[in-house]
Amino acid sequence: MLGLWVARRPDASLVLRLPGTDQAPAGGAASKGNPVLAGKLLPSDGKPADLPGAWPRFRGPDGNAISKDPTPLLRTWDAAGPRKLWSLEVGEGFAGAVVLSGRVYLMDYDREHKQDALRCLSLADGREIWRFSYPVAVKRNHGMSRTVPAVTDRVLVAMGPKCHVTCLNPVTGELRWGMDLVQQYGTTVPQWYAGQCPLLDDGKLILAPGGKDALLVALEVETGKELWRSPNPRGWKMTHSSVVPAEFEGERMYVYCANNGVVAVSAKTGAILWECLDWKISLATVPSPVILDGGRIFLSGGYGAGSLMLQLKKENGALAAQPLFRLGPEVFGATQHTPILYGNHLYGARADGKFVCLGLDGKVVWTSSPGQQFGLGSFILADGVLLAMNDSGLLRILEATPDKYRLLAQAQVLTGHESWGPLALAAGRLIARDSTQMVCLDLERH
Repeated sequence: MLGLWVARRPDASLVLRLPGTDQAPAGGAASKGNPVLAGKLLPSDGKPADLPGAWPRFRGPDGNAISKDPTPLLRTWDAAGPRKLWSLEVGEGFAGAVVLSGRVYLMDYDREHKQDALRCLSLADGREIWRFSYPVAVKRNHGMSRTVPAVTDRVLVAMGPKCHVTCLNPVTGELRWGMDLVQQYGTTVPQWYAGQCPLLDDGKLILAPGGKDALLVALEVETGKELWRSPNPRGWKMTHSSVVPAEFEGERMYVYCANNGVVAVSAKTGAILWECLDWKISLATVPSPVILDGGRIFLSGGYGAGSLMLQLKKENGALAAQPLFRLGPEVFGATQHTPILYGNHLYGARADGKFVCLGLDGKVVWTSSPGQQFGLGSFILADGVLLAMNDSGLLRILEATPDKYRLLAQAQVLTGHESWGPLALAAGRLIARDSTQMVCLDLERH
């Protein structure tokens, strides 16, 4: 429930009056009926932390859930667990945070006021620096917000539950442009609302609206101007999966798991390079593709889907994706969080709740010990260890090694339920959440 907001100041709202926001921004959605353009900026008294480190996008700096932060991390804790630096109530959902320049950004939902709320918090103490809110009615459907923003030193981009895209100044919170993908491209909002996270790549914002004639689009991130759109001849729809970049045979592409197959489009033009109809999930497609060396792509999913390894090939100048092997869900299938590729092995949580180390040949190397369930919790890799949450707020440290399953430490760090939100790590500070609470933990080894 969203009732307690840190540093709420209802009387301090500012109505944005920026050039271009009284009509459609260049290349953006029509302003009529676009609630983002009616958004309000609400400053507060939080201050950015004077701390290094960044977690600027979904699954970290390189989109692989591996931290590049050199901060040494604890390998064990005392009985009290890691030190909690701050906590705050958040709107019901599973949206994860990003971090840049001492600021934490979260796409939240204010159920009381029926508003999407893109929040900027201090990494030091969690106090709110500002929030940008716009009106949208979202009924509770197993939570509301579940996307992760993307941030650079120039732009902050986020997608709300009903596919409203917001681009702000990351320091001031001022609106640059806003777009409603339903209006602009005919997007069908997925079951359980949007789960796709924005991809910023080479000055472009890459999205997969799954519209009638726009399976994927590239927008100029500074303005929202459309650069290209991909055709959608099969009428594929948006899923909860996110777009990932890949390269093969000198061709840069964006790979996406739509509702009835996998597609890759040219990073330059948006033209479809290849499709694969061998991968579809009956209920919800959530994990993103994992790009491996040699043109291999690993796909995994829940609801009985298991896993599929694809091999890209170039024949007569055209690319094609062919199945190499398929794994049943009892071997490996990730319902929610994308596996991590590390040292020629894949690490992830299987649909039965076991944590698994999987060889790239599809053979299970190890599974977690009996009684140690991980469920649908998030996990990342940092300083040579895996940080993994379970469903009920238990944080574990695992050795990231194929030798054997090795648990180093565990502690109860959240007391709610469904602690599924993607983790974020910066300057040795881990940000985790359950359905209604977010915490920041000190994991630095001093």
